Amino acid sequence: MTDGITVDGKAKPRGRFPHVKRAGDLVYVSGTSSRRPDGTFAGASADPMGVTDLDVREQTRAVIENIGDLLKAAGGDLSDLVNVTTYLVNMNDFGGYNEVYAEYFDETGPARTTVAVHQLPHPHLLIEISCVAYIPIKERQS
Repeated sequence: MTDGITVDGKAKPRGRFPHVKRAGDLVYVSGTSSRRPDGTFAGASADPMGVTDLDVREQTRAVIENIGDLLKAAGGDLSDLVNVTTYLVNMNDFGGYNEVYAEYFDETGPARTTVAVHQLPHPHLLIEISCVAYIPIKERQS
């Protein structure tokens, strides 16, 4: 059984792909950012002069919360994650990202890889996470 799920109330994917794809008991979450449904970004603001302030901690928290919402739509939650891949635009943000990540996960959590990338789909994005969860399909009641 493979099903693509696009979750109402979340930022619409910026392409023709689902937020989540189920393949049997595995649920794959597409790259997720801090983008809100209205197109703004958590952790990104500009002052009246147009100077941008980007906060990796706030963005990380928003990304993880977004992933939690996507997993809920697939019948699970963050505790079901088995693998996380994080993309950071700047490895100087690793400390702040790691600090917030530790609020959600410990050594019993998912396997994790973190890599630096040249850029993400919007200049206000500092982080994007894709992940895999194990959420068994509920047996149908006869």
